[in-house]
Amino acid sequence: MPLSEHEQRMLEQMERALYAEDPKFATALEGSGLRTYTRRRVYQAVAGFLVGIALLMAGMVAKQVWLSVVGFLVMLGCAVLAVTGWRKAPKPGEQAAGAAGPQARRQGRQRRSVMDRIEQRWQKRRDEQGGH
Repeated sequence: MPLSEHEQRMLEQMERALYAEDPKFATALEGSGLRTYTRRRVYQAVAGFLVGIALLMAGMVAKQVWLSVVGFLVMLGCAVLAVTGWRKAPKPGEQAAGAAGPQARRQGRQRRSVMDRIEQRWQKRRDEQGGH
């Protein structure tokens, strides 16, 4: 859900104030650094996954079960790292999690309110069906 014009103006004012007060800290909180970090982490996980495949195959060829198991565990761990890194990566245009603390809390409230509305609709449907 996009921000309203008022919210966008307030966010821009807060960003300008942060840059004016502490430009070094503000640039450290920019999302591009976090995107680069998570992208690098995903690439490393993919490379580790390929190493895991190589270990698995080497264990099968050498008939060493323990090496195949290690290869499988490396593959599994790297797959988990890649998936979690991919999910945590901010989308282009999004801010880093540290810079969007109030925004993240506001989105949490919006999610709860969405769940409340869904529950209210569900209850209303149950009440309407029960009355027939």
